[in-house]
Amino acid sequence: MTIKLLAIGKTDNKDLQTLIEEYQKRLGFYIKFEFDIIPDLKKVKHLSEDQQKQKEGELILDKMSSSDVMILLDENGKQYDSVAFANYLQKHMNSGIKQLVFVIGGPYGFSPDVYQKANGKLSLSKMTFSHQMVRLFMIEQLYRGFTILRNEPYHHR
Repeated sequence: MTIKLLAIGKTDNKDLQTLIEEYQKRLGFYIKFEFDIIPDLKKVKHLSEDQQKQKEGELILDKMSSSDVMILLDENGKQYDSVAFANYLQKHMNSGIKQLVFVIGGPYGFSPDVYQKANGKLSLSKMTFSHQMVRLFMIEQLYRGFTILRNEPYHHR
């Protein structure tokens, strides 16, 4: 199985980017992982929030294949502790799917079309984080999940 993280817009903070790359490298020891960035939309000043979500949604859906399992990072999604999230990952790996895709939307969230095609929603916290930070937190939680599954000391229970 491949795990992909799909996000809108590049990370402009070099410190965050360094940490993201570090956890990406670590995660690569456990599973095939891809981090795919959809470039920010141009000329958004003239678009309403709904138009921006719609355009971003089209770009997100263009990146998906019909066999992908798409999980949206959404404030109204299901929350897990780290051990339960590790079990969630294991369940997906056992199901035989080819690719599990976690999607971080744009500043206004997801279009109705993206919600309709999604296979689930995941929330990292009831708190709100910047889209830049969510990337790091998600990759770190994926890494933590695999260390839990391997019973390695990174996560102390």
